Amino acid sequence: MARAQRFPLEPLASAAALALACLAAQAQTAAPVQQVVVTGRTATLTPSLAGFGNLPLAQAPLAAATLSEEALRDQGTRSLAELTRIDASLSDAYNAEGYWSFLSVRGFTLDNRFNYRRDGLPINAETALALDNKERLEVLKGTSGIQAGTSAPGGLVNLVVKRPETRVRSARLEARQGGGSTAAVDLSERFGNESQFGLRVNAAYEHLDPLLRNARGQRHLAALAADARFRSTLLEVEFESSRQQQPSAPGFSLLGTTVPDARTVDPRTNLNNQAWTQPVLLAGNTASLRVTQTLSSEWRARLHAMTQRLRSDDRIAFPFGCSAAGNFDRYCSDGSFDFYDFRSDGEKRRSDALDLGVEGRIAAGGLTHHVGAGLLATRHEATLPPQAFNFAGTGHIDADVAAPEAPLPLVDMPGRNERSTELYLRDRVELAPRWSLWAGLRHSRLRREAAQGFTTPWLALTWQAQPHTLLYANWGQGVESEAAPNLPLYGNAGRALPALKSRQLEAGLKHARNGTSVALAAFAITRPHTGDAGACDGSDGSCTRAIDGEAVHRGIEAQAGTQVGAWHWQASALALHARRRGAADAALNGLAPVNVPARSLRVHAAYALAASTELQATLSHEGARAALPDHSASIPAWTRLDVGLKLLQRIQGSQLTWRLGIDNVADTRAWKEAPYQFGHAYLFPLQPRALRLSLQAEL
Repeated sequence: MARAQRFPLEPLASAAALALACLAAQAQTAAPVQQVVVTGRTATLTPSLAGFGNLPLAQAPLAAATLSEEALRDQGTRSLAELTRIDASLSDAYNAEGYWSFLSVRGFTLDNRFNYRRDGLPINAETALALDNKERLEVLKGTSGIQAGTSAPGGLVNLVVKRPETRVRSARLEARQGGGSTAAVDLSERFGNESQFGLRVNAAYEHLDPLLRNARGQRHLAALAADARFRSTLLEVEFESSRQQQPSAPGFSLLGTTVPDARTVDPRTNLNNQAWTQPVLLAGNTASLRVTQTLSSEWRARLHAMTQRLRSDDRIAFPFGCSAAGNFDRYCSDGSFDFYDFRSDGEKRRSDALDLGVEGRIAAGGLTHHVGAGLLATRHEATLPPQAFNFAGTGHIDADVAAPEAPLPLVDMPGRNERSTELYLRDRVELAPRWSLWAGLRHSRLRREAAQGFTTPWLALTWQAQPHTLLYANWGQGVESEAAPNLPLYGNAGRALPALKSRQLEAGLKHARNGTSVALAAFAITRPHTGDAGACDGSDGSCTRAIDGEAVHRGIEAQAGTQVGAWHWQASALALHARRRGAADAALNGLAPVNVPARSLRVHAAYALAASTELQATLSHEGARAALPDHSASIPAWTRLDVGLKLLQRIQGSQLTWRLGIDNVADTRAWKEAPYQFGHAYLFPLQPRALRLSLQAEL
């Protein structure tokens, strides 16, 4: 394969530089500009879904990251998949253009059905989750049994919805190399004699035209949030509707026994380029109601309900295996592969949640207790239509071979119906001026084909060694519910596996003073390992998803941030020792799981050129990772550099924020991840160099 021709950046770069130069010149004569908000600063509060109130993160016995809307805008983040550029603990886990995002935290892939929250309530992330109406994203790391009845270990992601503010008049325009563009508005106001009523509206439209070929699409979002504040009652309601339509992109793979050199592969190639290719449709409606009642100066009660309705049409010309050589986990050595026509039109998913809770402070036994208790009831349903996964001929990695469509036959697929009732209790006890004990207990009753009950405890101890330095240790358990993929390939398609119970031990240190913060955590997580067994040769029922031993992930995670003069630095690093044990195939024991790097690093730097101008850079590095379970193939480490320039300008009371960014400025060619899905090894390339330019106006 010849090296792909590079996109010329000169016309776009010259135009963007000229526009910014003109604005900078104009800013010299305009009214004084506002000081730049430094990129990447983390909010100081503990993530709300942790359940311990408005404590500073530096005082909480857990590892977490809070990502503000401003930081996401500076990074050019548009989807959950792009969060991997911000924190070293987050990595890709089968992130394909045009599909929903998959994230890995501390080496464990998050479950899209159970590891995502919206304002603290569980939602289904088997869709494209819009960020335009989100105030911030919270990532809670580690086993999450205290916060969730069922969830994979590694962490939770919480999306916090924007709520009404006194006055917001904001509009944003963005253009990206390749032709993609976004327009969004954010409007908010308060009404009434005492401003007791509030309303916020967010709307966005995006024309999707990535550098990846044959992947044009569009998405839109409409969202409304309202509240009413009375003397002791806060009533909040909100609704959002989103829709994305775009062809998705399958991954590359091994060519026989060889991992192809990523430098010779055109990362713009979309193997899903057949004449009968149809876009993936991801649509959803979500609404919530939250009532917070102040009972006294020390106590408050909460009722929080949410409902989510998703619809998707999942269609792709799917490369899978090489039957000509009898290899069903990779492509042929000559670059050809088997094509399958996959269609699943009209998938429907529904999630409902109701949380009733109370929290406050009491004195007992001479000690002060900060307690919370409640009940969370959830329901997840999936109605799946008959699906096609039919052999349609052969293709080639050059994307120059046409295959006939094969929409028939259709195979009936089982749906999913799960309900759970969770009782939870949390207590933070002030043992002494420097010591605190944190405890939590959650009992979950899960109903699927049969009812199951689980109790997941959590315990932590903190010591305030110095006014600005905290030492902590925590221990906890978690339970997850995994189902086999809904593909005819699986004999147990759509069926739930036995409950998987994980456990974690973590110890850490936190220091925060005068704009400098340091966090260090050492952890060990043990979880049952699931994988694919059988021939997995593309025929119906040839694969079975099953439990196969366990995975043990031990690691050290570090974060640091400081500001010195005009410089602001934020860095995170992860050293991970992940291993399999107890596998049926003894040769796999002692090996790292597939697609889990042992080293990750993120460095964000910002330099204030002036009060209104900031130069930004982000360095991302991930170590080598296995592409096959037996480690007979792997992909090398890679490093990527993104740069940006932010300019703030105030004109007649309005603030303009210009952002110019170049992602992958060196146009590094590498395999960013190597997920092993459906009994098959896939390779996804780094995005090629791309320019983005945006303007945000606040009136």
